[in-house]
Amino acid sequence: MSPKSEHNPLDKLSLLDCSRKEDVLGAIKGGLSNCLFETNLHLTVPGLKSKTRGKVRDVYDGGKYLVLVTTDRHSAFDRVLASLPFKGQILNETSLWWFDRTIHITPNAFVFVVDKNVMIAKKCSLFSVEFVVRGYVTGSTDTSLWTIYNKGVRNYCGNALPDGLVKNQKLQKNIITPTTKPEDDDVHVTTREIIKLGLMTEAEYDEASTKALSLFQLGQHVSLEHGLILVDTKYEFGKRSDGSILLVDGALLVCSIAPML
Repeated sequence: MSPKSEHNPLDKLSLLDCSRKEDVLGAIKGGLSNCLFETNLHLTVPGLKSKTRGKVRDVYDGGKYLVLVTTDRHSAFDRVLASLPFKGQILNETSLWWFDRTIHITPNAFVFVVDKNVMIAKKCSLFSVEFVVRGYVTGSTDTSLWTIYNKGVRNYCGNALPDGLVKNQKLQKNIITPTTKPEDDDVHVTTREIIKLGLMTEAEYDEASTKALSLFQLGQHVSLEHGLILVDTKYEFGKRSDGSILLVDGALLVCSIAPML
Protein backbone atom coordinates (compact mmCIF):
# COMPACT_ATOMS: atom_id res chain seq x y z
CA MET A 1 0.00 0.00 0.00
CA SER A 2 1.34 3.45 -0.92
CA PRO A 3 1.92 5.98 1.85
CA LYS A 4 -0.73 8.61 2.35
CA SER A 5 -0.25 11.55 0.04
CA GLU A 6 0.52 14.02 2.81
CA HIS A 7 3.53 11.90 3.82
CA ASN A 8 4.77 10.98 0.36
CA PRO A 9 7.24 13.53 -1.06
CA LEU A 10 6.84 12.09 -4.54
CA ASP A 11 3.25 13.34 -4.54
CA LYS A 12 4.67 16.84 -4.90
CA LEU A 13 5.40 15.83 -8.46
CA SER A 14 1.67 16.22 -9.11
CA LEU A 15 2.56 19.87 -9.66
CA LEU A 16 4.43 18.82 -12.78
CA ASP A 17 2.93 18.43 -16.20
CA CYS A 18 1.48 14.88 -16.38
CA SER A 19 3.54 14.11 -19.46
CA ARG A 20 6.72 14.81 -17.47
CA LYS A 21 5.68 13.18 -14.21
CA GLU A 22 6.20 9.60 -15.36
CA ASP A 23 9.60 10.45 -16.80
CA VAL A 24 10.70 12.08 -13.55
CA LEU A 25 9.37 9.22 -11.43
CA GLY A 26 11.11 6.71 -13.68
CA ALA A 27 14.41 8.55 -13.40
CA ILE A 28 14.13 8.70 -9.60
CA LYS A 29 13.26 5.03 -9.23
CA GLY A 30 15.98 4.03 -11.66
CA GLY A 31 18.54 5.96 -9.67
CA LEU A 32 17.73 4.40 -6.32
CA SER A 33 20.06 1.49 -7.01
CA ASN A 34 22.77 3.71 -8.47
CA CYS A 35 24.62 4.53 -5.25
CA LEU A 36 28.40 4.77 -4.94
CA PHE A 37 28.83 3.46 -1.41
CA GLU A 38 32.34 1.99 -1.45
CA THR A 39 35.45 2.31 -3.62
CA ASN A 40 38.76 0.44 -3.69
CA LEU A 41 40.80 2.24 -6.33
CA HIS A 42 44.08 1.42 -4.56
CA LEU A 43 43.56 -2.22 -5.53
CA THR A 44 43.23 -1.54 -9.26
CA VAL A 45 44.85 1.82 -10.07
CA PRO A 46 48.67 1.84 -10.25
CA GLY A 47 50.34 4.51 -8.14
CA LEU A 48 47.72 4.78 -5.43
CA LYS A 49 49.44 3.81 -2.19
CA SER A 50 46.69 3.67 0.39
CA LYS A 51 43.07 4.44 1.17
CA THR A 52 41.60 6.48 4.02
CA ARG A 53 37.85 6.07 4.45
CA GLY A 54 35.97 9.05 5.82
CA LYS A 55 32.26 9.36 6.50
CA VAL A 56 31.60 10.50 2.93
CA ARG A 57 34.92 10.60 1.06
CA ASP A 58 37.44 7.91 0.19
CA VAL A 59 40.90 9.51 0.05
CA TYR A 60 43.76 7.88 -1.83
CA ASP A 61 47.44 8.74 -1.54
CA GLY A 62 48.75 9.31 -5.04
CA GLY A 63 52.22 10.43 -4.03
CA LYS A 64 52.46 14.12 -4.87
CA TYR A 65 48.67 14.50 -4.93
CA LEU A 66 45.57 13.07 -3.29
CA VAL A 67 42.67 11.43 -5.09
CA LEU A 68 39.37 12.35 -3.42
CA VAL A 69 36.31 10.25 -4.22
CA THR A 70 33.06 11.74 -2.97
CA THR A 71 30.71 8.81 -2.43
CA ASP A 72 26.95 8.75 -1.98
CA ARG A 73 27.27 7.90 1.71
CA HIS A 74 25.13 10.13 3.92
CA SER A 75 26.28 10.91 7.45
CA ALA A 76 24.70 12.68 10.41
CA PHE A 77 25.50 12.76 14.11
CA ASP A 78 29.05 11.60 13.32
CA ARG A 79 28.04 8.33 11.64
CA VAL A 80 26.99 7.01 8.23
CA LEU A 81 23.24 6.49 8.06
CA ALA A 82 22.46 5.65 4.44
CA SER A 83 23.37 6.39 0.83
CA LEU A 84 21.68 8.73 -1.63
CA PRO A 85 21.87 8.38 -5.43
CA PHE A 86 24.11 10.99 -7.08
CA LYS A 87 24.79 12.79 -3.80
CA GLY A 88 28.54 12.44 -4.29
CA GLN A 89 28.40 13.97 -7.75
CA ILE A 90 26.38 16.92 -6.47
CA LEU A 91 28.78 17.53 -3.58
CA ASN A 92 31.83 17.27 -5.81
CA GLU A 93 30.47 19.67 -8.41
CA THR A 94 29.25 22.07 -5.71
CA SER A 95 32.76 22.11 -4.24
CA LEU A 96 34.19 23.02 -7.63
CA TRP A 97 31.65 25.84 -8.06
CA TRP A 98 32.55 27.40 -4.72
CA PHE A 99 36.30 26.83 -5.02
CA ASP A 100 36.22 28.78 -8.27
CA ARG A 101 34.26 31.67 -6.74
CA THR A 102 36.24 32.00 -3.51
CA ILE A 103 39.78 31.93 -4.87
CA HIS A 104 40.04 35.69 -4.20
CA ILE A 105 39.50 34.98 -0.48
CA THR A 106 41.73 31.94 -0.05
CA PRO A 107 43.68 29.47 -2.15
CA ASN A 108 42.30 25.94 -2.10
CA ALA A 109 43.54 22.40 -2.57
CA PHE A 110 41.70 21.73 -5.85
CA VAL A 111 43.79 20.77 -8.90
CA PHE A 112 41.43 19.18 -11.45
CA VAL A 113 38.53 16.74 -11.89
CA VAL A 114 38.86 13.32 -13.51
CA ASP A 115 35.29 12.13 -12.92
CA LYS A 116 32.02 13.58 -11.67
CA ASN A 117 32.78 12.06 -8.25
CA VAL A 118 36.57 12.35 -8.27
CA MET A 119 38.82 15.32 -7.57
CA ILE A 120 42.61 15.56 -7.60
CA ALA A 121 43.87 17.74 -4.74
CA LYS A 122 47.14 19.14 -3.45
CA LYS A 123 48.67 17.41 -0.47
CA CYS A 124 48.79 19.37 2.76
CA SER A 125 48.78 18.83 6.51
CA LEU A 126 45.21 19.13 7.76
CA PHE A 127 44.52 21.15 10.87
CA SER A 128 42.55 19.06 13.37
CA VAL A 129 40.06 21.89 13.73
CA GLU A 130 36.73 22.52 12.04
CA PHE A 131 35.73 26.16 11.73
CA VAL A 132 31.99 26.20 12.40
CA VAL A 133 30.63 29.65 11.49
CA ARG A 134 27.20 30.66 12.77
CA GLY A 135 24.97 33.60 11.92
CA TYR A 136 21.82 32.65 13.81
CA VAL A 137 20.77 31.29 17.21
CA THR A 138 19.15 28.11 15.99
CA GLY A 139 19.44 24.33 15.76
CA SER A 140 18.13 21.27 17.59
CA THR A 141 21.17 19.04 18.20
CA ASP A 142 23.03 18.86 21.51
CA THR A 143 25.80 21.11 20.18
CA SER A 144 23.60 23.60 18.30
CA LEU A 145 23.80 27.21 19.37
CA TRP A 146 20.15 27.41 20.42
CA THR A 147 20.34 24.23 22.51
CA ILE A 148 23.44 25.48 24.31
CA TYR A 149 22.02 28.98 24.77
CA ASN A 150 18.66 27.70 25.99
CA LYS A 151 20.50 25.80 28.76
CA GLY A 152 21.81 29.11 30.09
CA VAL A 153 25.28 29.14 28.54
CA ARG A 154 26.36 32.70 27.77
CA ASN A 155 29.95 32.06 26.71
CA TYR A 156 30.29 29.45 23.99
CA CYS A 157 33.71 28.65 22.54
CA GLY A 158 34.93 32.05 23.70
CA ASN A 159 31.96 33.96 22.26
CA ALA A 160 30.02 36.11 24.73
CA LEU A 161 26.27 35.85 24.12
CA PRO A 162 23.84 38.44 25.52
CA ASP A 163 20.68 37.61 27.44
CA GLY A 164 17.31 37.82 25.73
CA LEU A 165 18.06 36.05 22.45
CA VAL A 166 15.25 33.97 20.96
CA LYS A 167 15.34 30.93 18.71
CA ASN A 168 16.17 31.64 15.05
CA GLN A 169 17.27 35.20 15.86
CA LYS A 170 20.08 36.67 13.78
CA LEU A 171 23.28 37.34 15.69
CA GLN A 172 24.66 40.87 15.72
CA LYS A 173 27.76 39.47 14.03
CA ASN A 174 28.80 36.07 12.74
CA ILE A 175 30.77 33.93 15.19
CA ILE A 176 33.06 30.90 15.03
CA THR A 177 32.52 27.94 17.36
CA PRO A 178 35.48 25.71 16.48
CA THR A 179 35.60 21.98 17.12
CA THR A 180 38.45 19.51 17.25
CA LYS A 181 38.36 16.39 15.07
CA PRO A 182 38.85 13.27 17.20
CA GLU A 183 37.84 9.85 15.91
CA ASP A 184 34.59 9.98 17.86
CA ASP A 185 32.38 12.99 18.63
CA ASP A 186 33.53 16.51 17.78
CA VAL A 187 34.63 18.57 20.79
CA HIS A 188 33.96 22.30 20.97
CA VAL A 189 36.95 24.37 22.04
CA THR A 190 38.06 27.98 22.43
CA THR A 191 40.82 29.70 20.50
CA ARG A 192 43.06 29.58 23.56
CA GLU A 193 42.52 25.82 23.93
CA ILE A 194 43.35 25.23 20.25
CA ILE A 195 46.66 27.03 20.66
CA LYS A 196 47.41 25.40 24.04
CA LEU A 197 46.77 21.93 22.58
CA GLY A 198 49.18 22.69 19.74
CA LEU A 199 46.54 22.17 17.07
CA MET A 200 47.38 25.54 15.46
CA THR A 201 49.60 28.51 16.20
CA GLU A 202 47.97 31.82 17.00
CA ALA A 203 48.99 33.19 13.58
CA GLU A 204 47.57 30.14 11.80
CA TYR A 205 44.29 30.38 13.68
CA ASP A 206 43.98 34.11 13.01
CA GLU A 207 44.50 33.60 9.27
CA ALA A 208 42.14 30.63 8.99
CA SER A 209 39.40 32.23 11.10
CA THR A 210 39.57 35.45 9.05
CA LYS A 211 39.21 33.41 5.87
CA ALA A 212 36.32 31.40 7.34
CA LEU A 213 34.39 34.54 8.26
CA SER A 214 34.99 36.07 4.82
CA LEU A 215 33.86 32.87 3.10
CA PHE A 216 30.72 32.79 5.23
CA GLN A 217 29.92 36.42 4.50
CA LEU A 218 30.17 35.75 0.76
CA GLY A 219 28.02 32.64 1.21
CA GLN A 220 25.35 34.70 2.97
CA HIS A 221 25.35 37.21 0.13
CA VAL A 222 25.03 34.53 -2.58
CA SER A 223 22.32 32.74 -0.58
CA LEU A 224 20.25 35.91 -0.27
CA GLU A 225 20.49 36.42 -4.03
CA HIS A 226 18.78 33.02 -4.39
CA GLY A 227 16.10 33.55 -1.75
CA LEU A 228 17.89 31.64 1.02
CA ILE A 229 19.40 32.53 4.40
CA LEU A 230 22.72 30.89 5.25
CA VAL A 231 22.46 29.98 8.95
CA ASP A 232 25.71 28.13 9.60
CA THR A 233 28.34 25.94 7.97
CA LYS A 234 31.84 24.61 8.57
CA TYR A 235 35.21 25.00 6.89
CA GLU A 236 38.41 22.99 7.07
CA PHE A 237 41.92 24.18 6.25
CA GLY A 238 45.32 22.64 5.67
CA LYS A 239 48.91 23.87 5.49
CA ARG A 240 51.32 23.31 2.61
CA SER A 241 55.04 22.72 3.04
CA ASP A 242 55.65 26.34 2.00
CA GLY A 243 53.51 27.56 4.92
CA SER A 244 50.49 28.62 2.85
CA ILE A 245 47.05 27.85 4.28
CA LEU A 246 44.50 26.30 1.91
CA LEU A 247 40.77 25.70 2.07
CA VAL A 248 40.35 21.95 1.79
CA ASP A 249 36.72 21.26 2.69
CA GLY A 250 33.41 22.90 3.56
CA ALA A 251 33.01 25.20 0.56
CA LEU A 252 29.30 25.64 1.39
CA LEU A 253 28.33 22.10 0.52
CA VAL A 254 24.69 21.14 0.82
CA CYS A 255 25.58 18.55 3.45
CA SER A 256 27.42 21.00 5.68
CA ILE A 257 25.23 24.08 5.61
CA ALA A 258 21.99 24.96 7.33
CA PRO A 259 19.77 27.18 5.15
CA MET A 260 16.47 28.86 5.96
CA LEU A 261 13.83 29.25 3.29
